[in-house]
Amino acid sequence: MPAVAEDTLPTVLAARLSDEQRQAMGEAPRGERLAILAKGLGLAEAEALSTLASEAGLGIASNLATDPGARGLLPARLVHDYQVIPIQLGESKADDPVLPTTPLNLASAWLPDASMGDWIRTFTPRPLVWHLAVPERVRQLIIENFGVGSGSLEDTDDGYVAPEAQHAAEEVVDEDAAVVRFVSDVIAQAIEDQATDIHFEPQEGQLRIRYRVDGLLVPVPLPENLLRFQDAIISRLKIMARLNISERRLPQDGRINFKTNNTTLDIRVSTIPTIYAESVSLRLLNQKKEAYTMDRLGMSPDEQAQIIKVLDYPHGIILVTGPTGSGKSTSLNAFLRKINSTDLRIITIEDPIEYEVPGANQMQVRPEIGLTFADALRHVLRQDPDVIMVGEIRDKDTAEIAIRASLTGHLVFSTLHTNDAPGAITRLVDMGIEPFLVASAIELVIAQRLVRRLCVECSKPVPVNKIKLRESLAILGCDPAEADKVENLRGPVGCDRCRGTGYRGRIGLFEIFRLVDDIHELVLKRESTRTLADCALRHGMRTLGQSGWEKVKAGHTTMDEVLRVISVTDK
Repeated sequence: MPAVAEDTLPTVLAARLSDEQRQAMGEAPRGERLAILAKGLGLAEAEALSTLASEAGLGIASNLATDPGARGLLPARLVHDYQVIPIQLGESKADDPVLPTTPLNLASAWLPDASMGDWIRTFTPRPLVWHLAVPERVRQLIIENFGVGSGSLEDTDDGYVAPEAQHAAEEVVDEDAAVVRFVSDVIAQAIEDQATDIHFEPQEGQLRIRYRVDGLLVPVPLPENLLRFQDAIISRLKIMARLNISERRLPQDGRINFKTNNTTLDIRVSTIPTIYAESVSLRLLNQKKEAYTMDRLGMSPDEQAQIIKVLDYPHGIILVTGPTGSGKSTSLNAFLRKINSTDLRIITIEDPIEYEVPGANQMQVRPEIGLTFADALRHVLRQDPDVIMVGEIRDKDTAEIAIRASLTGHLVFSTLHTNDAPGAITRLVDMGIEPFLVASAIELVIAQRLVRRLCVECSKPVPVNKIKLRESLAILGCDPAEADKVENLRGPVGCDRCRGTGYRGRIGLFEIFRLVDDIHELVLKRESTRTLADCALRHGMRTLGQSGWEKVKAGHTTMDEVLRVISVTDK
């Protein structure tokens, strides 16, 4: 991208930045310049946007909606390169005439410069009216209307030349290079959206791409001409993962080391043959990403106190249970960071390694060469560890070794796939572990779920339907009478910051199960999960449903979200 023109940043603001900041702004893509300005001015981005607009004499456009009369007016590559989109101000009808004199309102992530205006005027004679807008929302609107990576795959017969190629004598149109750029754009966009997975799914007459964001699958807007690049896109992904591109009949697994800006990802790639073509799934693992603390997980002070008490034990097993994608590994990582110190030797056995823990010795299991959880755990016990984290207890062998480790003076963390916390005890017994060993080794079991967190920028109080709330509370195992005490609960609205969803990020729900003396006796008698749960409730355990209701009352999430992730059997 060309450096920002000298006259685009008002002098009064430029003077408040260092030389390095001005240089960084000139070299950064247009969509990232506001963040640099905000940091340089010591302001929040919203304040920096307001200051920039005021100094430049431009308005700020909010609650952006695209202009239907300008659809197809500008090439996708131009709007991608310059981060600008035609918007609609006020109400307009589909049959309203669009004349050469009708103003074209444009929302831009940064101040317009001369080259940007010149290029847009080559595609329309309409007078241009500029507005600044939240860069994240401009980018999202471009993607919604043109598709992810549309600037890479777009046909180049419209006369527009990308800024990075303006000084080239001739731009060479290379389909292979376009596919490479497109795949990189899709992965980079997934990182921006904080997606955990990307799915490339060939369907009849289309290639569907979906991200998993905040636990939900989200269809990705795509260029209209994507289908003709389908085979090349799938081949590109297989090449990146070092898979056999000629083998299309068998599933394959591989890994991609992907770098973008300051982010390095370890991407796990899985392919399976389907009736139309190979379906490719990517799991995005950012080992350098910011680790979660117990506060950030959403644990209340009371929940943290219960867990910290057990984290101080010299030995025993702490289990975290829940379905795939419920944040179990993230919680274990937060516990490790809580106790991490120079006088503890911490060894982890993981598949895959999702976070780096400073000072810990982290091992990746490799079943293909015989390094399973159980085998790795046997070797770790010879390494003089104080704390061991086993990514998952999948079989009796691993469970027995973990229990033996805890009974010989080690603190062991691990995960299990069960619906609730008491269910972990009966699962271990069902695996063939003697009940007296389970009762002796297990100190704490935490069941958890993740729900979407309400956007703090736009959520608002909404009057409750008491009849519906009573029904929901009954489903969650809470006292329906509590509905009578509530008049309003916060609900989602949608804004530029949360991309119109009303939610931003996720928060945890927790069920903490302590093995008190009464429960020990029940475990030895091989009592059912329900009996164990009833005893735990009498001793003050709060269920997942009750934890969810507390988060709803506190305004962190909604009842719909809690009901979505907690089934009747979880309550």
